[in-house]
Amino acid sequence: MRVLLIEDDPMIGRNLAIGLKEAGMAVDWFQDGIEGLSAAETGHHAVILLDLGLPRKSGIDVLKTLRSRGKDTPLLIITAKDAIDDRVEGLDLGADDYLVKPFSFKELIARIHAILRRQAGHATSTFCNSEITLDLSSRQAAYRGKTLALSAKEFALLYTLVSHPGTIFSRSQIEEHIYGWGEEVESNVVDVIIHYLRRKFDNEIIRNVRGVGWMVVK
Repeated sequence: MRVLLIEDDPMIGRNLAIGLKEAGMAVDWFQDGIEGLSAAETGHHAVILLDLGLPRKSGIDVLKTLRSRGKDTPLLIITAKDAIDDRVEGLDLGADDYLVKPFSFKELIARIHAILRRQAGHATSTFCNSEITLDLSSRQAAYRGKTLALSAKEFALLYTLVSHPGTIFSRSQIEEHIYGWGEEVESNVVDVIIHYLRRKFDNEIIRNVRGVGWMVVK
């Protein structure tokens, strides 16, 4: 799962990026509104974490621009502004949630999971197709009677496919979802992760479309 973090405070941003990566997410971190907006418009992110007090372009202006241009990526505002009017404005402009600093990291993760559940129409922290069930909170996968905990990259790859069942993803598209910008992409990492997932479960858990990419069934 790939997260876009737009936060100008170096200490907060660094700690959030570390925590999100430890939670199994790829993180793209930008420290001003213009660069953050560009990343939000061009990247493939599961969720955006947006501070309001940004240099060059405020968080509110970033939010307004994204929604006016039809970008509907789930977005969680993280800010020290705790006035009711600020919360109402942010939510009315299209934010999916609003979290006031300082906050518990556990609460942030729970709210990210809640946003993703709502987007997918789920009442629980699970995502599934006809064969695979993924639990966001425990990072476990269930397939044909077997349930196992997965590594961060294994879960991220399987989540990418299960959240879009029937869609074929190329190697580069999968890499975009499981790596953040600036991270070095290891050679043949997609093949290796798929090999491990198939060895843990079954060869049919991920289908190969020769010359095109990989998919899971609907």
